[in-house]
Amino acid sequence: MKISSNFDAGNIEVIEAENSSNIRLRIRKDHHSDFYQWFYFRLAGAKGQLCALTIENAGDSAYPDGWKDYQACASYDREEWFRVSTIYHDGEITIQHIPESDSIYYAYFAPYSMERHHDLVSQAAMDEKVSLHAIGETLDGQDIDLLTIGEVAVGKKVIWVIGRQHPGESMAEWLIEGFLDRLLDDEDALSRSLLEKAVFYVVPNMNPDGSRRGHLRTNAAGANLNREWENPSLEKSPEVFYVRGKMDETGIDLVLDVHGDEALPYNFIACFEGNPDPDSAKLDLAYDYQRHLMAANPDFQMEYGYPKQEQGTGNMTVGTNQLAHRYQAVSMTLEMPFKDTANCPNRETGWSPERCRKLGYSQLDALAAVIDRL
Repeated sequence: MKISSNFDAGNIEVIEAENSSNIRLRIRKDHHSDFYQWFYFRLAGAKGQLCALTIENAGDSAYPDGWKDYQACASYDREEWFRVSTIYHDGEITIQHIPESDSIYYAYFAPYSMERHHDLVSQAAMDEKVSLHAIGETLDGQDIDLLTIGEVAVGKKVIWVIGRQHPGESMAEWLIEGFLDRLLDDEDALSRSLLEKAVFYVVPNMNPDGSRRGHLRTNAAGANLNREWENPSLEKSPEVFYVRGKMDETGIDLVLDVHGDEALPYNFIACFEGNPDPDSAKLDLAYDYQRHLMAANPDFQMEYGYPKQEQGTGNMTVGTNQLAHRYQAVSMTLEMPFKDTANCPNRETGWSPERCRKLGYSQLDALAAVIDRL
């Protein structure tokens, strides 16, 4: 029997693995950071055995409230992911499962590997409507990929979609995969209509280094990219530096920043009410976008989410706040759960890659409803 994580996005430290009924593990911290919560590892050689895998340091993780009612993800082929029994008690989580194969993977959420990212970008770039630009490099030397979709022309709306500022929030790139699938579908009349009215700039993965390293929240320098938008630097946050530089060239009418939330079992959107100068008309459009998204997909809701901040109290280093202020844009942070959704639960899969993809499809319905008023 062996536990391993020496692969793309892997993260676990083995304390003890002599007996399948008492496997003891720890999650490794992000590099140069105290953040940790993401785990992803393979268990080999335990087919048919009752396994109890205990992560000892769960209680001191970045968001310990996230372990309540949480069920870990598992897969035999890294394509189909399902949920397995997981108990949180006294600062530890214990995964209890009998594997049906000698190779099984367990993860905090279904991973979106850098290899799949390259496949996504390469397949999109084959479409004649798409241009791919590597607009810069990360600290580990990986490309920062930007997809430009549609013809750039005067009078067209400018839409930006970015994901995975926090690399452990892999649901963000699953959503963007679904978003791109529909946007590039020539048989979808709504997508064709949107491309006549807008040009799209899509960064499927803002944090390739953190993704490959198995981080929860930071890049190779230990920087939380979603606190770098006011003053990014090449030394600490080249990812934001290059993306914001491109945004300065294009301007923005609407931007969607896609994330995951550890604790809340809901899909929701946070806006920029706390800015010193929030544009009430732009906020109204953001709320209208949400209402149309909720109508298009019952997995989205507006009752639960982050409390709205009082004007002038917002953190201007956060992407959504800074982008609304800098470009006078409709700027939104879309959050998805690591758990299941409380309003539309699925006991077998919980919140899953396919549900992320479907929510990505639905973004186009909401966008179509507001685009003429941007």
